[in-house]
Amino acid sequence: MEARPAVDDAALGRGAWSVLDANRAGSATVPAPGLYPHQWNWDSTFVAIGLARWDTRRAGAELLGLLAGQWRTGMVPHIVFRPARTEAYFPGPSVWRSRENPASPNGTPTSGLTQPPLHALAAWWVWRHAADREEAAALVRRLYPMLVAQHAYLATTRDLGGGGLAAIVHPWESGMDDSPVWDAPVGALPAVRYAYRREEPPGCHSDSHQDRYVWLALRYRDSGYDAAYLREDHPFAVEDPMFNGIWLASCQVLAELAPLAGADPGPHLEAAERIRAGLLERLWSDGVFRARDLRTGRLSPVSTVGCFGPMLDPGLPADRVEKLVGVLESPRFMGAAGYPVPSCEIRAPQFDRSRYWRGPSWVTTNWLLRLALAVHGRTDLVRLLGAGTLRLVRQAGFRECFDPFDGSGRGSGDFSCSAALTLDLLADNVGI
Repeated sequence: MEARPAVDDAALGRGAWSVLDANRAGSATVPAPGLYPHQWNWDSTFVAIGLARWDTRRAGAELLGLLAGQWRTGMVPHIVFRPARTEAYFPGPSVWRSRENPASPNGTPTSGLTQPPLHALAAWWVWRHAADREEAAALVRRLYPMLVAQHAYLATTRDLGGGGLAAIVHPWESGMDDSPVWDAPVGALPAVRYAYRREEPPGCHSDSHQDRYVWLALRYRDSGYDAAYLREDHPFAVEDPMFNGIWLASCQVLAELAPLAGADPGPHLEAAERIRAGLLERLWSDGVFRARDLRTGRLSPVSTVGCFGPMLDPGLPADRVEKLVGVLESPRFMGAAGYPVPSCEIRAPQFDRSRYWRGPSWVTTNWLLRLALAVHGRTDLVRLLGAGTLRLVRQAGFRECFDPFDGSGRGSGDFSCSAALTLDLLADNVGI
């Protein structure tokens, strides 16, 4: 793909707002036109983060609209379906059947899975950057009980390994759907075929792999989304370092937000300590954090961008931070790529620069790694990541992901996450 001419910051900002306005659907912002027509958990949270410095009210509406789909268990679903196009995406409401479950929200069809608990961090980001502090504080007070319920759900229902970490029960819950980390646990599932049609962008897994994803979702649905089933019988349960690194960071900022809601920050700090201990004890191996398959007890042999998620923790021991930064800067990741940060280590046999989460760079994970490096005072890499990410969108537009070698765009165009986080990067003036 031929790169676009570079654009200046003002034009890039206008382009980002144009994408976000075009993709707005009521209070929600859909990820991309056509392909993703509903409200996705992971995406909406990043959109709220990107809007935080510019429009407190719209950022808050994004989070409140998403949390309107929260289940009574505290689970925040990975998709909230928009009524105008309920069956425009597979699997849609007729597959998930959330309305049949008494724990689901009344009148709001959702999926039955969750995604990384970035929501407290997003609320904190809005509160930190809001021009109207009272408006932001009022938003925090509305969100706080929902966020507490979400964290309680993860601690009580998803600690399937008993070590203080939350397990994902489907690759879709990771936010990094097609990562090679899931190959082994998904490959152990039965080979199935379904007669459905689903438009997939180039670079997704083969139909046989996607069929196993559907089979896994149907198994959970048919259990009635039962917590005991997850613990005892569900065949996919993985402790993911990115998911848990985000959870830990969200616990810490929830402690900062608690006084605004008249609450005790102590339990959130204690939860962060438990997650940190679990990460170090259960997922640290060979200089990085690795996903653990709870059904086999094995750690993933593949290093991906998810390995760096626990760096979001300011309390991570300094020696572990240095090792992780060394891996990030090495030819396994940034040292051999032209653009930050490959989603899979380049030397791995599974690396593929054109397939989702198996090589391409994403604005979302670049933003998270940039925040993690800022937490540990690595301003040199913070600037490098920010500038490199802006260079990607200047050249290829607001694409879903990018080739880490030549910077060409991959996946959907006019992607809301990429546009929103570009606004946040521009606000820090990290461009070159």
